[in-house]
Amino acid sequence: MLSDFPTPEMEITHILVVSDITRAKQFYQDVLGATLHREYGGTSLVFNFNGAWLLVVTGGEPTKDKPTVSFEAPRDRASVSHAMTIRVQDCQGAYETLKARGADFLTPPVKWEYEIRAFFRDPDGHLFEISQVENL
Repeated sequence: MLSDFPTPEMEITHILVVSDITRAKQFYQDVLGATLHREYGGTSLVFNFNGAWLLVVTGGEPTKDKPTVSFEAPRDRASVSHAMTIRVQDCQGAYETLKARGADFLTPPVKWEYEIRAFFRDPDGHLFEISQVENL
């Protein structure tokens, strides 16, 4: 039997693997401003950030449903395979707020032809971008 995919009630959750769950909890709540929805097992935190779900977990070995896959925190901060963009109205203002809260920015905001953006990392090196779209 075929079903519709995706359906309107579906949501996507980003899973981020961290090395220190306590440090991650502080960052995602106090720096990013995400709302802690649930925590369980001492290894998992579920956050909501303006409708986007973030599941922050500690590493783990393969399981029955992923028999050849281990979860691990990023090893190399210079290489990225996943990043998230937060669209903002005022990139400079968001930069100043997040920096004051302890965000680790790569550079101050940079103006491009169509946007102003700045990148920062969580304590494990996951990359986030704040981006302000310029009027076209």
